[in-house]
Amino acid sequence: MAVPAPADEVIWDPAETLPRERLAEIQLGRLRDAVARVLRGQPPGARRLAAAGITAAGDIRSLDDLARMPFTRKADLRDQYPFGMIAVDRRRLVRVHASSGTHGKPTVVAYTGSDLDAWTGLMARCMTMAGVRPGMVVHNANGYGLFTGGLGFHQGGERIGAMMVPVSAGNTARQAMLLRDFSAEVLVATPSYALAIAQVLDRTGGAAGNAPPPRLRLGLFGGEPWTRAMREEIERQLGLRAVNFYGLSEMYGPGVAAECLTARSGLHVNEDHFLVEVVDPAGGRPVSPGAEGELVFTALTSEALPLLRYRTGDIGRVDPAPCRCGRTTARLAGLRGRHDDMLIIRGVNLYPSQVEHALLEAGGVTPHYRVIVDRPGALDELTVECEPAHDGGLPLLRSRLEAALRNQTGLRITVVLVPPGTIPRSEGKAVRVIDRRRAGR
Repeated sequence: MAVPAPADEVIWDPAETLPRERLAEIQLGRLRDAVARVLRGQPPGARRLAAAGITAAGDIRSLDDLARMPFTRKADLRDQYPFGMIAVDRRRLVRVHASSGTHGKPTVVAYTGSDLDAWTGLMARCMTMAGVRPGMVVHNANGYGLFTGGLGFHQGGERIGAMMVPVSAGNTARQAMLLRDFSAEVLVATPSYALAIAQVLDRTGGAAGNAPPPRLRLGLFGGEPWTRAMREEIERQLGLRAVNFYGLSEMYGPGVAAECLTARSGLHVNEDHFLVEVVDPAGGRPVSPGAEGELVFTALTSEALPLLRYRTGDIGRVDPAPCRCGRTTARLAGLRGRHDDMLIIRGVNLYPSQVEHALLEAGGVTPHYRVIVDRPGALDELTVECEPAHDGGLPLLRSRLEAALRNQTGLRITVVLVPPGTIPRSEGKAVRVIDRRRAGR
């Protein structure tokens, strides 16, 4: 049963509060349309569907038929680099974006005019959900260019009627100056870069003495995993309410899911545009309802890049319960990072987010850290570099942090306390892990 929306809740699109039965009808119709687009214009996807016995959109009789379809993986996009997975005539494309390509060639995504309009609407929906309103000043410190974060939030904010400040990433001192001078109410950034901005705001505010304090009320953050403790630290340092966003460049970009400001308890999936499944990362079989696994998305409305059952590598679970904000869409919960980011240390599975949680819960350190994995002999060795928040008592702090990490992970981890400012600050997605095993060192 739907929960009535609070009186002050703003619903951007009626699809956010549809009865589940009506939403399923929309999903089925759009799934058939997506299958038709793949069969008609995406030869690699069409071949895989045919091998699974699906040769026409009419072969999809219910949402249960989704399980008949093969998965799509990031490797498929790289194998078809740059435009082999595009399902429309290239003359219809109006923009391309791409991933960073840190592990090889980037994955390229493309958009028709209709795709850009749909993506802009999704971003306006998510940003409204997060508390952005017409007339607000939004400072966008996400990178512009091939990264989807900058332009995605920019388009959504303008659609709402907010005043967008397209600062992009970098030149952190200038970020701090403009946040004050333009009286920004909303900060858009990655969580790690938000902390770097907070550090400069604190330093320049103290030095200037009469520098006006920021008027920030909201922070819209995504692009990398972050913990509850990190959220609390960002809110403490910047004096705002932090809201989590989730997206994939392969699914337009940011805008797949977002938290509502009312509850901030799971990220509402825009299910009229994206079908979500949770599968076992090892075998690809569906997990039990509510269980943790790998998130799989199907793009229901994308014209240029209709991806079916795309394996994200992201680990989380799905909560179908209605939210007290009044929305009926399912929510992503328990996001822990990518399965690919999971380290296996002496037979134990370890996510960087577990390290972050242990450090910040223990206290006494800044939120900046690095996990270094090495294999000097027969066994893997793990070191965590972090910066103390205060002078004095360092041997005791080191022992306390090592105990906290052992309790959290079950592993013996060496803590190295380094001088403040030693850990590199990121202007985009933070590099948390240095795995020297992969570098052959």
